[in-house]
Amino acid sequence: MTASITPTMNAKAWAFLIVLSLLWGGSFFFNGVAVRELPPLSIVTLRVSLAAVALWAFVIAIGLRPPFSLKIWGAFLGMGLLNNVFPFALIVWGQTQIASGLAAILNAATPIFAVIVAGLLLPDERPTPLKLLGVFIGFIGVVVMIGVPALDDSGTLLAQLAVVCATIFYAFAGVYGRRFKTLGINPLITAAGQVTASAVVLIPVALLIDGPEAVQTTSVDLWIALTGLAILSTALAYVLYFKILELAGATNVLLVTLLVPVSAVILGILFLDETLEGVHLLGILMIALGLSVIDGRLWQHLRARKT
Repeated sequence: MTASITPTMNAKAWAFLIVLSLLWGGSFFFNGVAVRELPPLSIVTLRVSLAAVALWAFVIAIGLRPPFSLKIWGAFLGMGLLNNVFPFALIVWGQTQIASGLAAILNAATPIFAVIVAGLLLPDERPTPLKLLGVFIGFIGVVVMIGVPALDDSGTLLAQLAVVCATIFYAFAGVYGRRFKTLGINPLITAAGQVTASAVVLIPVALLIDGPEAVQTTSVDLWIALTGLAILSTALAYVLYFKILELAGATNVLLVTLLVPVSAVILGILFLDETLEGVHLLGILMIALGLSVIDGRLWQHLRARKT
């Protein structure tokens, strides 16, 4: 039985969500660099393997110890498959054929599936009409901000469907991950455990399909991108992910996918000398409106003032 959560996001959960969006927003850029030199399975395998090493080093350094229960490690394996192995591989493969902007748009569909999956499987996260409306507004905001022309990208339909399938895996992962609160596992242990289980699954598969020679001739840029993927977009990001999941539930944690394109624009302005256009401002405002509708507190406050 899953532990109950507070479906309304508090200030701490929102702060974690914004930081997580910055970390995951960078993953699309890092993937875009890495796919120029490595096949998708090798990228995903190195990402989770390096993240596992970093997380366990930190876990041990602060005095925590890994669990030895087969039940817990079975849960880590399930979470790793749903949250890492399948979606990471699908997204990275998709980015070999479609642009990062289009991948970010498609990834923003995650909360839509999360509302449906969580509503069907979790009694304390039943979708409300207001939440469904908020998800719809937020997704339209993402499309507006990145631009509808991105949907005419030269990538194939199959690659686009692969990214959409990844969002469905994320939705199920959000629901599945609720069990870790019931098990009483520290979020750091959960993050380390799931990427470790993912690495155990992926290493033999990557060696069989890509071969060890895939990483023998790589550039400095590639290793910078892989380090960013592993340490920032995976290790640190999953610590925040499981903390938000514990605080606010499966549907709310996946709101991050609506913020990821926003963070991508902001990072581009700060570090790539990109400019913020009017359409970006409109999209950001729509996303903010959608998130406020899903959260519900602003609308409850306005309704209370009218009565």
